Amino acid sequence: MTGEAHSSNHPPLPPTTEDQRYSWLRLLRSRRIGIATFYRLLAEFGSAQNVLSALPECAAAAGVKGYKIYPTHLLDAEINVAKAAGARLLCFGDTNYPTQLMQLKTAPPVLWALGDISLLSRPIIALVGARNASSLGMRMAATLAHDLGRKNQVIVSGLARGIDTAAHQAALDSGTIAVVAGGVDTIYPAENKALTQSIAQTGLILSEHPMGMTPQARHFPARNRIIAGLGSATIVVEAAAKSGSLITARDALDLGREVFAVPGHPLDARASGCNILIRDGALLVRHADDVLAALPPTAGQAKPLVRPALRDLPQSPEQRNLRETAALHQEVLTRLSPSPTDESDLIEKTTNETRSVIRSLTDLELDDEVIRQPGGGISRNS
Repeated sequence: MTGEAHSSNHPPLPPTTEDQRYSWLRLLRSRRIGIATFYRLLAEFGSAQNVLSALPECAAAAGVKGYKIYPTHLLDAEINVAKAAGARLLCFGDTNYPTQLMQLKTAPPVLWALGDISLLSRPIIALVGARNASSLGMRMAATLAHDLGRKNQVIVSGLARGIDTAAHQAALDSGTIAVVAGGVDTIYPAENKALTQSIAQTGLILSEHPMGMTPQARHFPARNRIIAGLGSATIVVEAAAKSGSLITARDALDLGREVFAVPGHPLDARASGCNILIRDGALLVRHADDVLAALPPTAGQAKPLVRPALRDLPQSPEQRNLRETAALHQEVLTRLSPSPTDESDLIEKTTNETRSVIRSLTDLELDDEVIRQPGGGISRNS
């Protein structure tokens, strides 16, 4: 009866009464009801209450004997704990449910939210990275979070040690969202108790898990998909070659979202994941302006860059001979002047593919022939 993907082509209608919301939560908490099964049964039976009534019979037909739906006393206890903590239940399709998260095939049917849910309606960027981060990595994460926050971007991360902690702390005043792998009322890790309390007061804590649940190892990869789903882009600051941060980056790519990575020394294992992402086409980020220049247009932001998704880019280094490279460099320089030109405009007007133009700009910048201006503009160095 379990499943992993949303099987219905039509999103369910959100519950409109407290009884319906109660039924949604009870169904989701029932044994063997995964996200895919939840949506499939809801589409088949029309309402959660109808599913609950038919569930024992459905389980018996599937060969599950003695099936019982989730006890009401346990659900009542969870709801009472949520009320005491001040948490709110967001159901898929609700007005307050984050619309960007609904693009996930495995979008959580319900989320517990503790804090300021208005943050979900603002522009959001995910910022993640290593738990055993270096001091430079922590400083970079804090600088990015602070500067992006000043540009009205809400920072979402996972409240883990290291990069996540630095990002949340730097964005407390401007707005930050913590997606946790346990209950929204559970402190984890213990050293982040004060930070967690501050986020609950001025930011937002989200979880798809029951109140009071202690995080388990298997919960963290699933948590990462929510982080990626909330962000219009994902920034990775320090990550090992095999890490949860790269899972978040892949989840973002699957959604067609932009991925950024901060480069690091090749001999530092904490930078290997970021360097791999950049090698495979992720955007190299040095400061907040690099991020803002590549985001879809919102108030006060530059136009988006027109580029393919990272997963569609070739995985091997591009092969160009010297004559082709020189011709592309000259074409780029011809289209530039001492006055700043928006990078997206330049890419649209250039005959070569996006990846080639971006690499050409990097080469020209290293040769001091072009200058990147604040806000993402590019000018020719006169």
